[in-house]
Amino acid sequence: MSLGEHYDRNARSKKMLLWFAMISMFMMFAGLTSAYVVSASRPDWLKDFVLPQAFLLSTVLILLSSVTFHMAKVAMKNDKRTSVTGLLLATLLLGVGFVVTQFAGFAEVINAGYYFTGPGSPVTAQFLYVIIMLHLAHLFAGLIVLLVVIYNHFKQKYNPSQTLGIELGAMFWHFLDILWVYLFLFFYFY
Repeated sequence: MSLGEHYDRNARSKKMLLWFAMISMFMMFAGLTSAYVVSASRPDWLKDFVLPQAFLLSTVLILLSSVTFHMAKVAMKNDKRTSVTGLLLATLLLGVGFVVTQFAGFAEVINAGYYFTGPGSPVTAQFLYVIIMLHLAHLFAGLIVLLVVIYNHFKQKYNPSQTLGIELGAMFWHFLDILWVYLFLFFYFY
């Protein structure tokens, strides 16, 4: 087996493993949102809960971060290292901005009188808290992946013919983006 064939086989294996992981993560969130739908028939369910505006801003930030990560991948394939650096750092800043706006959204929920735990906490807020905190845990994993990609970029481990790390990082980041958009739309319309 040639070196090129080994690289291609290794890349396919890693991408397939990532797909399995992402599908299982999505299944977990599908189960949680299904439980949310079933629980909505409870008498103590909040019928007038409004999703905080900060979550809309965080959606814009994560969508922009997905665009910058994709542009970084394209720039690497075109051997534009300076552009890759700027785009990866922009992705990192947008990702951190997403996390900050998520916590601002939690603050809005608490300021509206909906606590996530305790005797006065509604089940609706608890569901929101669990689902979004799980997404944030996955996003922190995505930020770590992004930091590894940035580190490897600065160590010049990527070039136009060697982009597997950036591709895997971008796949996971786009998955997190799609997952958040799904959750946002779910909570917004349901």
